Amino acid sequence: MAVVAPAPSAIIPQELYPADEDLAYEEELLRNPFSLKLWWRYLIARSEAPFRKRAIIYERALKALPGSYKLWHAYLRERLELVRNLPITHSQYQSLNNTFERALVTMHKMPRIWIMYLESLTNQKLVTKTRRAFDRALCALPVTQHDRIWAPYLFFVSQKGIPIETSLRVYRRYLKYDPGHIEDFIEFLLNSELWQEAAERLAGVLNDDQFYSIKGKTKHRLWLELCDLLTQHALDISGLNVDAIIRGGIRKFTDEVGRLWTSLADYYIRRKLVEKARDIFEEGMTTVVTVRDFSVIFDAYSQFEESMLALKMEEMSGSELDDEEDSNETMGGEEEEEEDDRLDIRKLERKLKMFWLNDDKDVDLRLARLEHLMDRRPELANSVLLRQNPHNVEQWHRRVKLFEGNPTKQILTYTEAVRTVDPMKAVGKPHTLWVAFAKLYETHKDIANARVIFDKAVQVNYKNVDHLASVWCEWAEMELRHKNFKGALDLMRRATAEPSVEVKRRVAADGNEPVQMKIHKSLRLWTFYVDLEESLGTLESTRAVYERILDLRIATPQIIINYAMLLEDHKYFEDAFKVYERGVKIFKYPHAKDIWVTYLSKFVKRYGKSKLERARELFEHAVEVAPAEVVKPLYLQYAKLEEDCGLAKRAMRVYDQATKAVPAAEKLSMYEIYIARAAEIFGVPKTREIYEQAIESGLPDKDVKVMCLRYAELEKSLGEVDRARALYKHASQFADPRSDPDFWSKWHEFEVQHGNEDTFREMLRVKRSVSASYSQTHFILPEYLMQKDQMQTLEEAKDVLKKAGVADDQMAALEKKLLPSANDAVTKDSNRVLGFVSAGVQSVGDGAPKDTENKEDVELPEESDSEDDDKVEIAQKDVPNAVFGGLIRKREETDNPENGDDAAAGKDEDEGHLGALARFKRSRNA
Repeated sequence: MAVVAPAPSAIIPQELYPADEDLAYEEELLRNPFSLKLWWRYLIARSEAPFRKRAIIYERALKALPGSYKLWHAYLRERLELVRNLPITHSQYQSLNNTFERALVTMHKMPRIWIMYLESLTNQKLVTKTRRAFDRALCALPVTQHDRIWAPYLFFVSQKGIPIETSLRVYRRYLKYDPGHIEDFIEFLLNSELWQEAAERLAGVLNDDQFYSIKGKTKHRLWLELCDLLTQHALDISGLNVDAIIRGGIRKFTDEVGRLWTSLADYYIRRKLVEKARDIFEEGMTTVVTVRDFSVIFDAYSQFEESMLALKMEEMSGSELDDEEDSNETMGGEEEEEEDDRLDIRKLERKLKMFWLNDDKDVDLRLARLEHLMDRRPELANSVLLRQNPHNVEQWHRRVKLFEGNPTKQILTYTEAVRTVDPMKAVGKPHTLWVAFAKLYETHKDIANARVIFDKAVQVNYKNVDHLASVWCEWAEMELRHKNFKGALDLMRRATAEPSVEVKRRVAADGNEPVQMKIHKSLRLWTFYVDLEESLGTLESTRAVYERILDLRIATPQIIINYAMLLEDHKYFEDAFKVYERGVKIFKYPHAKDIWVTYLSKFVKRYGKSKLERARELFEHAVEVAPAEVVKPLYLQYAKLEEDCGLAKRAMRVYDQATKAVPAAEKLSMYEIYIARAAEIFGVPKTREIYEQAIESGLPDKDVKVMCLRYAELEKSLGEVDRARALYKHASQFADPRSDPDFWSKWHEFEVQHGNEDTFREMLRVKRSVSASYSQTHFILPEYLMQKDQMQTLEEAKDVLKKAGVADDQMAALEKKLLPSANDAVTKDSNRVLGFVSAGVQSVGDGAPKDTENKEDVELPEESDSEDDDKVEIAQKDVPNAVFGGLIRKREETDNPENGDDAAAGKDEDEGHLGALARFKRSRNA
């Protein structure tokens, strides 16, 4: 390609000409000037050259290849990089813009070139040129590429300094392209303080059912934004029915009702329609159904009234001086002018302004209005709760209490309550409204109207029969309070009257049976009626009522007892017992328990010994039908009867039957009673067979142990040491030494007092045997591991062995080796005795004797050759008089005469101090 010679006026610096190393590229380009690859290789090779030289190469390449996107894009990027750090007023920006314009001649379909150009113009702050360039780009590019242009275009028009009208027009054009971005336009309008169009656009969005928020906003949130916009800028927005819009939101969105009502009131306040705002507040408080919404509206209303009052007080403080001056001028003018001024228009207008209706000094009125609002808060809050559920009885009662001291409003409230509350849907007891309504008239001495209210109340179809019965009882109590006894009885007869057959047939045909058809079987009503009859009626009428209760089969055990006691009070004893008989036939256990106890006690008290066989039959029948849980009192009562009126043997037989009939948990206490009574009647020896029977009767283990201990104490008191020891040994199988040390301490004390070394060793052997039987594992460990100060559990012992280096198999071998000798370890080796120390001398390993201390302090007899010394001295103790029972009294009568010689008296006294064994020896020697 030939190099064009420059014009004479243009001076090209020498460094811009091709150098020697460029000749190879220049020769190739001369041969093929339209090869993009050659031009690109040339540019890469000269990447380190100054931009002016590379610009000449770019210009030459683009002149040969004006449609190459690659060359234009690289050229424009280098030009943009060149002006990056230059101020926007530099001349290079103009060259850059010209280059972009030349590129767009052929690259007008390339969106990337347009974006680079538009971003450059935006940074240059060329508003008009940039706007026109954006418009040219949108016209040149296809619609599918417009979304790439609109993003920088909207960013451009959102900048400060762009005229609002320009931005509006651009946004409106954009919404025609993509209506889904209406939220961005609304946000722009709000930022631009264009409240009217923002409200219209937001209302249009809410009316569009097909609208989908790209920002995730719900219709509810958009609605609240519209309400806030309409209320906060009420004076700037027109053409929209704000009242209808907000009321529509109140009907549609029930969770923000309080806020919407306050927004509507705020709208009218901003429009300076104060009375209309008050009406809105009042309407809101009387329509909301939640306490939260009511609190929002009430707080806003009270703040509004307080602010109005404060504003008026400030205005008055500033205008007091002006009013005083005007009044002085008016009085002076009236003194000067004495003629008739009724036709003077100015004076008439002045007088009208001073009229009370036009008086601006209404601070007292505003203060009274605020106080009235605060006083109404409890009533308004109660109204909200009643709108939530108009069938809430408790809320109606609270509403009546709010009007305490105003009987008229209380009567109106009760009237509204009994008309509104449906007994089938009521929360609470609806009959209490009728009762309280009647009592209101009663407190004001209007008994006639109270009777009218009660008469209407008993005709209401309640949900529960007890509610209707309560109304009847309250009515009768009111009559009693006013000394109308006959009227109260008549009411009870009327209430308990059974409906006729015709009425039953009619109700059955209707299909909906009211509670009035069941009231004649109400137990509460009959109980009240029978109390009235007992107090006001005769015996015959009272018995008739009781019989009617029994015929209706609604009696309770208490009614049976009351009926029988009534008959007893009037000396009808046999009739009373017949009532008891009917009661025990009607009721089963546990309901019949009180009837049986009362019946039996009354029968025994009445007849005693005279009808003993009949009483026995009653008791036998009672204990036969009674379950095991409640049979104990009956047996005790039966046994007491036999003791007092019958035979002692029969009493013992009753006690014996009781021990077999009561449950296992009460067997011990029953045996204790049995033993105590047997000892008192027949003497202590009689109790032995009872003790043996108790031990073998299948008592729980803990009770068997207790019984054995008591039996052993008895034998010990009788001097039968061997029998006591056998009992201790038998009871030991139920006492774990680790959990029951008290038993073993008692046996230990027994052996110390009455035993010897062999019996003590036997006790220790039994203790170890029992302990082993209760243990989960029966390993026999070395003695030093059994000491309490070194080891407490088997697991710790094994840990010690492991720490000592003993393997598991060696431990098992050690256990097997020690196991056979475990049972006789005490007898074979004195060193294996645990818990007992001999009183003698023990040998140590080398044969040297070693004294050991007897920690148990067991006193053992010394060895002797004589026969008498071999015997163990047993502590002697007197035989208790209780052993002989009733025989002791006979002996006292026969053996203790009043006049006896001193020798005989002394002999008897000596024998009285001897034990049983000594007396036995003396009698044998004699």
